[in-house]
Amino acid sequence: MKLEQILDKLGSIEKNSFIKIIDNIISNNPRNHKEIEKILSTSDKGLKSVDSQNISKIFALTSVEFEKHIKCEFQEITSQLDILIDIIIRDGNCIMKSDWFSRLYDKEVKHLKGRIKALEVDFKDEKSDLSLNRKRDYKIYKECLQTAYKNDIENNRDPKITSDELSIILTLSKQLGLSQEEIKLINYSIVPIKKLDVQDVIKDLKNIGVIFYSNKENTVYVADEMVRMLRKVRGKEVAEKFYRRTLKLLRTPIINQIAREHNIDRNLTHAQKIEEIIKEGVSFTNLLTENIYKNETTLTEKKKTLNELCEKGLNISNLRGSTLDEKINSLINHFESVERDEKVGISLDGFDKLLSELNQSLPKLNRDIKEQFELQDEFVLKADYLLDYNIKPRDILDLIEKTNLTKFIKDHGIKQRGDDILNILEHYKDVENLYLENYENVAYRNLNSLKENGITVKESELGQKFEDLTKVIFEDLGFNVDDAFKNKLNTKKDMMDILLNLGNDEVIIVECKTSKERGYNKFSSVSRQLKSYQNLALKNDLRIVKILLVAPEFSDDFVTDCEMDTEMNLSLITASTLSNIYEAFKSSKYNEFPYVLFRDIVINEDRIIKALKK
Repeated sequence: MKLEQILDKLGSIEKNSFIKIIDNIISNNPRNHKEIEKILSTSDKGLKSVDSQNISKIFALTSVEFEKHIKCEFQEITSQLDILIDIIIRDGNCIMKSDWFSRLYDKEVKHLKGRIKALEVDFKDEKSDLSLNRKRDYKIYKECLQTAYKNDIENNRDPKITSDELSIILTLSKQLGLSQEEIKLINYSIVPIKKLDVQDVIKDLKNIGVIFYSNKENTVYVADEMVRMLRKVRGKEVAEKFYRRTLKLLRTPIINQIAREHNIDRNLTHAQKIEEIIKEGVSFTNLLTENIYKNETTLTEKKKTLNELCEKGLNISNLRGSTLDEKINSLINHFESVERDEKVGISLDGFDKLLSELNQSLPKLNRDIKEQFELQDEFVLKADYLLDYNIKPRDILDLIEKTNLTKFIKDHGIKQRGDDILNILEHYKDVENLYLENYENVAYRNLNSLKENGITVKESELGQKFEDLTKVIFEDLGFNVDDAFKNKLNTKKDMMDILLNLGNDEVIIVECKTSKERGYNKFSSVSRQLKSYQNLALKNDLRIVKILLVAPEFSDDFVTDCEMDTEMNLSLITASTLSNIYEAFKSSKYNEFPYVLFRDIVINEDRIIKALKK
């Protein structure tokens, strides 16, 4: 769930700790202080009176400083912050009842204690599966950590790891190739885990700003933006679902090799080993830099293997970067972009239909998804519910065994040639809704983004498609999009895109412009066009209530020219703003959009959305 949505659900007291931390960051002159001041200038009572949308923007602007604040908390080695953060950043754990969180915490502590005992036995057992090199790595890390922690006791001070010591230890663990789980096991073999009261845990996490807690609902909320930040702090470069998607493409010998390297039980099945590798927190970068290749593999061969993995397995063409590191970073950035993207790939109706039919064909799927994502509700195969946890159709399909996917495809008449998952997604997408979800990408003529979101269209068709989608939006806003009247008025020379008939000889003229370039700046040509439409309407004794120009964005010069124009009642609206107003309208009390709200030169999205919510 997005930060803005969570803030809208909570009272001021429940947001207080988070607001205080951001306030403190702002008082210390953060690097984006000018942009922050611009947002705060609209409020006379400081950060506490700023709306949820702008608090979310300020959080993004203070992300570097907020991340440093969280890292400082890790210096307290007895805080168990690593255990707790690893729980709340797992896929499916961003919304939890307090008792469910307590159960997950108890389970994790019990699991860790058992593994610590097993590790200590392996240390002493000469015949254990641990290689001599791995034992040596563990010993080096353990002794360094022990020295860093206990040198304070020798100097008659409380044991603590300083930021400098922590930095050295993290570098050491990285060079030794230790997973996050291996680090935790060694850490807590030095400082035994003491189980904490869950209410104290929730209070501590809330006080450092990483979770929100609703007292009324007894529910823990972790914002999607915070999950990404915490993953970064923990050195986990991608979400579990993307890690799983990558691991499933690897051959069994490679999975066995990775499992052996990180002391994962060799008796587990292939699928279980994949899940354990994910839980271990094995570095995604290390995996693609070293772990998936044979020892003698050259750098050129590694790059070729990675390109094939992305193109043939992950369906990502033209991976950017010339070096191996650059290519891996490009893949990580791609996954992060997909995760941030609110678009689902198919329409919401299509997702619901897919889940319903999957549930009928695979009766155990609900239980499997519930267990995989540690979800609390009994029935979880609901599109809205899963999207709150940032679980999308592809994430569900990735978890289904190939034999079951093949059976499902045959049972539902889905295309069998090619990639099974892509064929299923194609079968369930509702084209019109999918286009509307990608309205801004159509405006920008962004063919790559459209393709990634399951839309194949010719560039020559995008102008007409943008106009058609804009018509759909205005119709859904309650306007009479009068094509018959428009065609009657239009001449061969002057052809309006959209005419909204308000009745009583009153109209709104809408012009649609797509552009690849950032900042639409062709005012002189478009103004001549609009004035000719205005004259056409006036000749037919029509009163023009408003002329709206819809485009991806507008340059500052274009806005200035528009402000100086004295002949037209023209307003500018970006595709993004119109799309967001459309979404807000759908959940408002209005059956028809109150067009008097179109009163600015550049339509103010925030003001209109606030008005619709009243």
